[in-house]
Amino acid sequence: SALASTGKAKQFTVVCSASLVLFTAGAILAVVIDNFFLLPVMSVAMALLPFFYTSNTLSFYEKHTKEELETTLSIITTSYVRSDDILAAVNENLLYIRPPLREVFQAFIGDASAVSSDTKKAISNLKDKIDDDVFEEWCDTLIQCQDDRTLKDTLQPVVAKLTDVRIVNNELKTMLSSVKNEYWMMVALVVLNIPLLYVLNHDWFMTLMFSVPGKVVLGISGAVMLITALFMMKFTKPIEYKR
Repeated sequence: SALASTGKAKQFTVVCSASLVLFTAGAILAVVIDNFFLLPVMSVAMALLPFFYTSNTLSFYEKHTKEELETTLSIITTSYVRSDDILAAVNENLLYIRPPLREVFQAFIGDASAVSSDTKKAISNLKDKIDDDVFEEWCDTLIQCQDDRTLKDTLQPVVAKLTDVRIVNNELKTMLSSVKNEYWMMVALVVLNIPLLYVLNHDWFMTLMFSVPGKVVLGISGAVMLITALFMMKFTKPIEYKR
């Protein structure tokens, strides 16, 4: 659904195919090093790589969209409060709206002027174009303003919520960045200790890699790193405003 909202729904098949290929590659690699305890860990970890990449790409796209949304809604709201005409407010600021929001508001103008003269229906259609609670609240308030123009002064506080969410997310990003860096440093130390052990003590390396207890330790370590990485990525996502 996230890929569909960004016009990249066809890439989902490519992501799934790449995941299947990497799943097989991870299983083969575990068999090659003769450690069946690592087989589920390496298979799942390799299979998740395309989804992690896609998720990061979409997160960047959503972040860019939210940053543009804050500016766009601010200038449109200011113009609308002055002119009492939402179509005129969008039209006079369309050149200053950057992609991907420009196409969204261009479609809104076409919908409101060429397709139908029902402005409230056009705003309702606009509301479905962007998945953001603050934007949806802004559209709902804008629909109410079509019946009662005295409500237009409530639009600015709605737009201000985007700024509040951005400030909180920036503060959280600063707080969590050191924690994330420490986590990935610990993961790197665990992984790099294996070749380091080969240099420092070859007998211990052979025990770790080729004995049953050593393989079990590697399997448990891999499972712990995979599970903690998933939890770390889940709980360090940016917060979202919920109505």
